[in-house]
Amino acid sequence: MATSKLLRQLPLLPLKNTVVFPHLFFPISAARHMSRAAIDTALASEDKSLITVTQRRIEDDDVTFDNIFKVGTRSSIKQITQSHNVVTILVSGIERVEITGLNMKDGYLLAEYKPFLMSPDDPVQVEALEANMLEIATNIQMLGRAKLSFGADKRDGTVSESETQISIPDIVASIKDPVAKAYLLATLIGLDYEKEQALLETKSATGTLKLMIEHLTHEQQVLEVRKQIASRTSSEMSKEQRQYVLRQQLRAIQAELGEESSGEADVEALKERIDDARLPPEVLPEVEREINRLTALPASASEYQVIRSYIDLILELPWSKSTTDNLDLDRAREILDTDHHNLREVKDRIIEQLAVLKLNPKAKSPILCFVGPPGTGKTSLGQSIAKALGRVFERISLGGMHDEAELRGHRRTYVGAMPGRIIQGIRRAGVNNPLFMLDEIDKLGRDFRGDPTAALMEVLDPVQNVTFRDNYLDLNFDLSKVFFIATANSLETVPAPLLDRMEVLRLSGYTEEEKLVIAKKYLWPRQLELSGLSQVNLKIDDDAIKSIIRRYTREAGLRELERTLGRVCRKVAVQIAHGQVKSIEIHIENLSDYLGPEHFFEETAREKARIGVATGLAWTEYGGEVLYIETKLIKDHEGLTMTGQLGNVMRESIQAALSYVSSGELGTMDIPPKSGIHVHVPSGAIPKDGPSAGLAIATAIASLYTRRPMRTDTAMTGEITLSGLILPVGGIKEKLLAARRAGIRRVILPRPNKKDLSDLPAEALKEMEILFVDEIRQGIDAALVEP
Repeated sequence: MATSKLLRQLPLLPLKNTVVFPHLFFPISAARHMSRAAIDTALASEDKSLITVTQRRIEDDDVTFDNIFKVGTRSSIKQITQSHNVVTILVSGIERVEITGLNMKDGYLLAEYKPFLMSPDDPVQVEALEANMLEIATNIQMLGRAKLSFGADKRDGTVSESETQISIPDIVASIKDPVAKAYLLATLIGLDYEKEQALLETKSATGTLKLMIEHLTHEQQVLEVRKQIASRTSSEMSKEQRQYVLRQQLRAIQAELGEESSGEADVEALKERIDDARLPPEVLPEVEREINRLTALPASASEYQVIRSYIDLILELPWSKSTTDNLDLDRAREILDTDHHNLREVKDRIIEQLAVLKLNPKAKSPILCFVGPPGTGKTSLGQSIAKALGRVFERISLGGMHDEAELRGHRRTYVGAMPGRIIQGIRRAGVNNPLFMLDEIDKLGRDFRGDPTAALMEVLDPVQNVTFRDNYLDLNFDLSKVFFIATANSLETVPAPLLDRMEVLRLSGYTEEEKLVIAKKYLWPRQLELSGLSQVNLKIDDDAIKSIIRRYTREAGLRELERTLGRVCRKVAVQIAHGQVKSIEIHIENLSDYLGPEHFFEETAREKARIGVATGLAWTEYGGEVLYIETKLIKDHEGLTMTGQLGNVMRESIQAALSYVSSGELGTMDIPPKSGIHVHVPSGAIPKDGPSAGLAIATAIASLYTRRPMRTDTAMTGEITLSGLILPVGGIKEKLLAARRAGIRRVILPRPNKKDLSDLPAEALKEMEILFVDEIRQGIDAALVEP
């Protein structure tokens, strides 16, 4: 827009949410760059003048000719202060101006303007309107609006207001101009900026006064109504009766409108539910007391909902509701056998419990703890037990739980309080005798919020849980009918007092034969269905499944086996979906085409007998393993060297074996003078520990000293003592199966482990020769080749 030399020009200061009137002082804070540039330009001039104008749309930071009102005020800067990035100035309004154009210059807006003068008025009419305006303003102050808003901080972004006690006659006494008085009253009663702008744009004094009288009249009417309401309310009640009267007024209004109180309706509904809940005698008085408290409260009170939620919980709990156990032993056995292969000990324990309940219906439910490696079916076995018993199944995961209140609940005095997991599970089950599975009990934590295992002491004690008391419920609830089953991978982190309350049933890893049966019967058909295939599209033979078990999945459970079978199905599904083939058979020869190279190397019996090498058997969480102990004499080196990432217990077994063999208990040894011995256990990347390799270590050292090799068809296990005895060890079933897989058919065991052979499959016992020994000498003689 071209600049005309006939028009006056001054820097423009755009304002948001406020209007500057002539004859008045206004503090203004400026943060925008163009606003500060305009102020700097004005300060450089002789009279320090600029144009203040209000934006039409306060949310816009961009200032254009269309986004400002065309009437503003020529103002003079009287004072300036600066803090950080904000400049605060005190301006005095001089005269109204009409803005005719805008130009951008050196980072600020330069306004073209001309004076906006008042039109002539009748002095008598102006005087009358002035008197009327002041009278209404005085009445407003008398009605109680003693605190009148006075603009104290006019920013170019927002306006903050401070309030001060002020007298209307005192303010206007020193002002002669009626229009200036109107402008001042507009700032005192806090008009919005649009009304203030309309007041500024009025062309005559009479128009300004009439518009101001209109605003003051509206304010007076609002204050009169408010005063009437306050007067009527204060005359009807006192502070002591306030709450009661308000409640009575609410009821009277609802009755007048024909509406029933929602609170009364809630109370009546709760009273009807009490009869259906069949509450115990000791619980009924507590519920009635809470309902009486609820009746005395309005529905809008915050405590109303707290009490209502508490009563709802009590009425929803199955105090007397239970399911009837299905005591058909044959049916239960059939369900357990259908869902799970083997696990004979666990199944027998469930059948025993059914038999007890059949003979004594009042018998307490057992508290079992399934312990075993991951993937052995602990959780799914609990579901099968619930199905066999005909009970509702509920499960909560305890893994990572640190807060005791998670189990016991929070007291109702806390905001957001709720019952614990146990009571919530009972409410979800809807019966008081569900099968409750406490998963991962060995992974509970403890911190400053309490010890959850301590809370389980009461839950899992058949004597104490008859009167279990949740912090939120705060009433005794009988948990003795609940069938609790806990699961754990290890018992090392479970406190002894808690472990003492549970009957531990161990689920050992599955044997290769068991995995083969489970894969063919359960896992393979399920993966075929998930992949959209059938036995027509895809077949797999037993050797391929065995190879997957041995070479691709080394685990005690079944999860990785099922994932690997699923991978085979998906690979085939891709080929069939592309139309490359119609059906495929998986054999051991083409298995690597779908699964890639083998993941694990299987230890097998060594064909050549070597001096100083013994074959031991080890137990891992993935099953049994064949373990070779190797020894060597080191010339000109005294002492014992041990390698193979051995634990402390296994190191002590090596030292005990060396001491026993070197003591002369086995006769004269050909031990070279000034020679040390090195004991190494291969697979050095795998940590090894435990005492069960003691016999194999002693045999390896004896073979080294006597120069007699160990038989290649023999393996052994057993803990030794310095006196030459062999002590029993664990994991016999897994160790014998590992020897069988490796082609070893002769095993030496401690005699006390003879009882453990009952867990071994019959076909394995037929194929193997088991030797039982009591002393180290017997084991060595049976293992080493005759001289």
